Amino acid sequence: MTARAKLDYEALDDLALARLVAARDPEAVRLVTGRNNQRLFRAAWSILKSRADAEDCVQSAYLSAFAAIKGFEGRSSLSTWLTRIAINEARGRRRASQRRRAQIEDNVAVLDDYREKLMRGSIHSPDGDYARGQLRGLLEQAIAGLPDDFRLVFVLRDIEGLSVGETAETLGLLPATVKTRHLRARRRLQQNLAPEVKATLAGAFPFAGPDCEAMTERVTLAYCEPAAR
Repeated sequence: MTARAKLDYEALDDLALARLVAARDPEAVRLVTGRNNQRLFRAAWSILKSRADAEDCVQSAYLSAFAAIKGFEGRSSLSTWLTRIAINEARGRRRASQRRRAQIEDNVAVLDDYREKLMRGSIHSPDGDYARGQLRGLLEQAIAGLPDDFRLVFVLRDIEGLSVGETAETLGLLPATVKTRHLRARRRLQQNLAPEVKATLAGAFPFAGPDCEAMTERVTLAYCEPAAR
């Protein structure tokens, strides 16, 4: 049995895990992604509001992060570091999407064609496949309707369970700002959601089981495979 096979990966600290990921250790990559998939997905979704776009964003964020992980110094937790990268990736994608939409709107003919294609494509949209019943759909719709800054704070605090301090550190905000945005987000949601509906938030935007495992395997193959060649 090799020394690496004897490693207790679960007991390793963030810096040790980062070193192994930098060395393209598949088990370390699987552990890190498995621990962080859901948080990164939820953060990306809160910005992009599309499951498919959020998944693609998270995979790209992991690959960017792992390419630079030799520079991870442990000043924040590895989860916080990864979440920041995923948020920046999502924000960059949203800005690019907004620029593309602005270019489309400069040309009425192109816009009309775009709308026609969008309407045709909506018939076969996969969005309905992931909504697990009317209740979860209502929750996700209500949260999606929050202003961008409120939505991101709300997802990290109430759904992902980060503390005020962790959220502030992740987003680069003052704790007081996090508290204010969180309070305002909750007030807006309370206008539309009954108390018993809010109790189901922990199950909203599921990204576990096969989804989580598939993301982990895609990232592991994309990141570790080149080293095996």
